[in-house]
Amino acid sequence: MQGSLMLDIGGTWLTAEDRQLLRQPEVAGLILFARNIECPRQVRELSMAIRAVRPDLLLAVDQEGGRVQRLRQGFVRLPAMAAIAAQPNAEQLAEHCGWLMATEVLAVGLDLSFAPVLDLDYQRSAVVGTRSFHGNPQRAAQLAGAFIRGMAAAGMAATGKHFPGHGWAEADSHVAIPVDERSLEQIRAADLQPFALLSQQLAAVMPAHVIYPQVDSQPAGFSRRWLQDILRGELQFKGVIFSDDLSMAGAHVVGDAASRIEAALTAGCDMGLVCNDRAAAELALSALQRLHVQPPQGLQRMRGQGTASTDYRQHPRWLAALGALRAAELIE
Repeated sequence: MQGSLMLDIGGTWLTAEDRQLLRQPEVAGLILFARNIECPRQVRELSMAIRAVRPDLLLAVDQEGGRVQRLRQGFVRLPAMAAIAAQPNAEQLAEHCGWLMATEVLAVGLDLSFAPVLDLDYQRSAVVGTRSFHGNPQRAAQLAGAFIRGMAAAGMAATGKHFPGHGWAEADSHVAIPVDERSLEQIRAADLQPFALLSQQLAAVMPAHVIYPQVDSQPAGFSRRWLQDILRGELQFKGVIFSDDLSMAGAHVVGDAASRIEAALTAGCDMGLVCNDRAAAELALSALQRLHVQPPQGLQRMRGQGTASTDYRQHPRWLAALGALRAAELIE
């Protein structure tokens, strides 16, 4: 079996216990949260410390814009993606946001932000809400595609989430197990469209902790039907599949952390995220060691390709992007 683990740390520097965990070959990634972040210089130093232990680790963060933005002090406060759609030059602004976000994340030594959100806004899901680009699948795909172009120009690979769409299910998968009762035909005609239209531009996909009972009894991230038959088969997606955080309530339907990561990898995920619960991360790691997993293919294409330059604020594109977003009154 192929597969790997992405975990997190508790503070703004590495402890001896963190270093020991990161040395394990089954660990292939680390995600930062707000508690790990003080300012750009500190994040750069933390990234360098992590690289000194494991140069090959993928370093990730959630930096979508709006309320999901872990890097704050000393970083541009990007708008929620929903705010872009109403602007006459929406695609250009989306591309600016993608480039700004990726440039700042890469400059502090991280590889990727799990973005963009491809969920549709049905005015139903509070957890999606303004994180969505639009409620229309074609328009959402256009704007997300522009955001991806900006990311790519900066040197960052894109991760589309939350496959096959979290916008209809009302419950928050962080604290509950959401259910989307629609048929596959309904989902295929709407929510799947951004993933289908952008499948060749996405380097990775993150499935939703949502159950679609008319398609499978398991949440999408544990479903071979969704990940193998539909994502890999119908959509011909060949990139990396990251699980969403396996510590979330929406993942608990399949048991403890060992059961969850095994189920995720068996279904087709390449990397399982276990966050905000060190005991669960250690349990998941033990499971991977017991299973003798092999490193998944393609993870290195998620590494940041941009320069980690810290003088990006002098770049003409930076100034143009900030100017356009300020003119649209999307940032201060």
